[in-house]
Amino acid sequence: MIVTLTLNPSLDRTIEVERLERGAVLRTSEPVFEPGGKGVNVTRALTANGIPSLAIAAVAGPEGAELSRLLERDGILCRFVPVSGRTRSNTTVCDADGTVTKLNEPGSPLRQDDLEAIATAIRTSVRDGDWLVVSGSVPPLLSDSQFSALLEEANATGAHLVVDTSGDALAAAIAARPHLIKPNGDELAELVGRELGSMAEVIAAADEVRTRGVDYVLVSLGAQGALLVGPTGVIVGKSHVDQPRSTVGAGDCFLAGFLSCFTSDAGDLEGALLEALSWGAASTRLPGSAVPHPADLEPTHVQLVRQPDLDKPLVAST
Repeated sequence: MIVTLTLNPSLDRTIEVERLERGAVLRTSEPVFEPGGKGVNVTRALTANGIPSLAIAAVAGPEGAELSRLLERDGILCRFVPVSGRTRSNTTVCDADGTVTKLNEPGSPLRQDDLEAIATAIRTSVRDGDWLVVSGSVPPLLSDSQFSALLEEANATGAHLVVDTSGDALAAAIAARPHLIKPNGDELAELVGRELGSMAEVIAAADEVRTRGVDYVLVSLGAQGALLVGPTGVIVGKSHVDQPRSTVGAGDCFLAGFLSCFTSDAGDLEGALLEALSWGAASTRLPGSAVPHPADLEPTHVQLVRQPDLDKPLVAST
């Protein structure tokens, strides 16, 4: 079973405009409300493709109630942990040219009894041999020691730990020796404390992180593709999308696609990276934070890069 943990989920509101103009009065499309949060999105994508997954999510207030309702409506297997405060509500504005503007709230701090309830959910929901994906931003004021304590709970279950977060939380997570981390280029640069201007530098940074106890580093590089650095070397791939509609949740679908293969056949690393690229690309062709179903996947739009130009300057990360 693939279990996801989302400490700071969100109720996502997406609107479309012809062109976002600062200070103007604009007409928008009808808003689309969807459950959000990186771990929640991973479970949504896996479920849409017939792969069992359980989402553990901390929820609070009316936004949390609506988030829970939407997930239950969609048949997503969840364990909701009631906490104090309120669940955040994020807004995404999509321009007609594919430009995406995201307005993300910080969320509410977690009290000590909230953290204890989340730890209990981990202990009673995750079994030895499961995969636990700790994904997304952490709530305000959550200390490194508090986050590390939750990761220790995860490791105590015997699950394979996967982490997709950023900043101080990602740095703290490395001490838990996760099996896999999924940073983008900017997050990896922050983790190693230097700019990464080429794929060669990204690979060197990923290798550096691996020396700290991480088995696999899966790096998304936006339009320049993605790479996997692990015990057997480096694999590079790329995808092509003619008309991207929304990039919200694309990284989560990318990770879900990778895990869909990696957790069942860890030997097929190339297949797992291709699946990740296919799911991520399909997500960008959908509105809002919608996740792809099998009919949305176009594997012919992704490929491995056998001889990548390692010294070519990088442009952007997603």
